[in-house]
Amino acid sequence: MRLSDCHSFHDFRRMAQARLPGPIFDYIDGAADDEVTYRRNTAAFETCQLVPNVLRGVGEIDMSVTVMGQKLAMPVYCSPTALQRLFHHEGERAVAAAAGKHGTMFGVSSLGTVSLEEARRISSGPQVYQFYFHKDRGLNRAMMERAKQAGIEVMMLTVDSITGGNRERDKRTGFSIPFRLTLAGMMQFAVKPAWAINYLTHEGFKLPQLDGHVDMGGGALSISRYFTEMLDPCLSWDDVAAMVREWGGQFCLKGVMSVDDAKRAVEIGCTGIVLSNHGGRQLDGSCSAFDQLAEIVDAVGDRIDVIMDGGVQRGTHVLKALSLGAKAVGLGRYYLFPLAAAGQPGVERALDLMRSEIERDMRLMGCASIDQLTRSNLRFV
Repeated sequence: MRLSDCHSFHDFRRMAQARLPGPIFDYIDGAADDEVTYRRNTAAFETCQLVPNVLRGVGEIDMSVTVMGQKLAMPVYCSPTALQRLFHHEGERAVAAAAGKHGTMFGVSSLGTVSLEEARRISSGPQVYQFYFHKDRGLNRAMMERAKQAGIEVMMLTVDSITGGNRERDKRTGFSIPFRLTLAGMMQFAVKPAWAINYLTHEGFKLPQLDGHVDMGGGALSISRYFTEMLDPCLSWDDVAAMVREWGGQFCLKGVMSVDDAKRAVEIGCTGIVLSNHGGRQLDGSCSAFDQLAEIVDAVGDRIDVIMDGGVQRGTHVLKALSLGAKAVGLGRYYLFPLAAAGQPGVERALDLMRSEIERDMRLMGCASIDQLTRSNLRFV
């Protein structure tokens, strides 16, 4: 399968599956428990239909948005995700470059495999730092100061991961960092030697944001143990309020799903919230971000920027979210599969396709700019 044969999310997913060893593909593709929420994230969009208007004289399309003070050329951004150089040796470098080329925002995770500083050098576009709150308060302060020095525009605190989700696909293969694979997991690596050659002939795997804080090679610290042992399960609203004051800039909470929590985010001074269930990877059986979007926009949308992610695979999904009041939409697996399949050219092609879909769909909807998308364009079934 060639990159030019990829025309949709599902094509990229198939290409990535053909290239990656099973444990790594399952790490991207998998979710918690029975993966009900993972499936719901995309299925939720099917409960909503678009109602187009015709003969509106749509000429130039302006799909730009401003979110948390950042001007984006398109209403989607590349959400921060962990361990990207496991999927392809370019990792966050590819994503930063592709996002910069498309004039949109991207993020680097605390579990990122390229440093904040290097990603900043690659792209001059808006950069988010996805922050996990650690038990070690000194570590938290040091990481925030480093982000300021690196020129990060938006601090994004993930609040739905105080403990790791029950990701059973990873348990079956023994996927962890460093690798502690089961026999079945090792066999799946053996049948994909091209990935292993690629991995072994490039620079060693590391987690630059945690350098000096976490020994990922000397022990058997898996990602699930990182969440369980290093992150603070007692994280409270008072802790977050202190972070917001210390950061003193654009501050976003990722993982908000209730109206009450959205209101609290406004009260403590956050400038944005991301409605997200972590791609279905945490609490299985929870609702989708799209399910919650209208209610939360109605409650706080005039006081804080409401963003959403989860299950977005098409331009029409983006238009439905924007019509309900989202300021922008985050992409995760949508760019991770193209990254795994083909590196930077894959991410660029995926973003090209998304841009083309959004532009075409806006024309078909009779909308020349994002602000013309309203709930009058939607019907729920």
